Amino acid sequence: MNSTPRTEAKNDAAAEASAEAEGKNETKDVKATKAVEDVKEAKEAKEAKATEDVAGASDSSGEETAAAVADADDDDDDFLDLDEEPARPVSAAAGAGAIVSAGLALSALTGTWTSRVLSERETLVGQLTLSKTSDSATQIEGLYGNGWHMTALVNGGFALLALLVGAGVLLALRSSSSSASSALTAAAPRPVWMRAVAWGGVVLAILGLLVSAGMYFDLFAAMPAAPAAPVS
Repeated sequence: MNSTPRTEAKNDAAAEASAEAEGKNETKDVKATKAVEDVKEAKEAKEAKATEDVAGASDSSGEETAAAVADADDDDDDFLDLDEEPARPVSAAAGAGAIVSAGLALSALTGTWTSRVLSERETLVGQLTLSKTSDSATQIEGLYGNGWHMTALVNGGFALLALLVGAGVLLALRSSSSSASSALTAAAPRPVWMRAVAWGGVVLAILGLLVSAGMYFDLFAAMPAAPAAPVS
């Protein structure tokens, strides 16, 4: 009769120990499950943050790319405007004027058909106004001097016209370059040959004026004179 209560007490203690062990195991399982869930949540939070960072970087790079494309379009428009600048009528007129100035100045130095015709006409007029009683100085002036001076006047007129055209071309190029540089930060440069040809025409025109003035005032050669008549 004494062994039965002891056995029951042992069974109760074993049951309690097993229940306590099961409770501890359940507590450990709950803690482990919670830890696993915490790790999963942390991992998901990191992945979400990384995704947001990538999306933000993509948006910012897209905005920067759009801004760069817009700036490139503006630069292309500016370059197109600069390329169209030399095609204006001012440039064409300046180039034509420079060529005309150089041609007129060269004609002033070498002589023209107009100066020759007017010289011959002046010589003919001098012959018609002479008489048999005219002295030798008057005859030389009518047959030679008048035509010589008319050639100098015509050549001087061509040189003066060339000088005016060349100076006008240089002034037009200078004013157009200054106005373009004030409107744009980097204006398209005018072709160099325009200025070169215009300056060449101006220099040749000045030389032509000097030569014509020397011819008209007999600075290079005096008017021919008849020899003195022998004394009888």
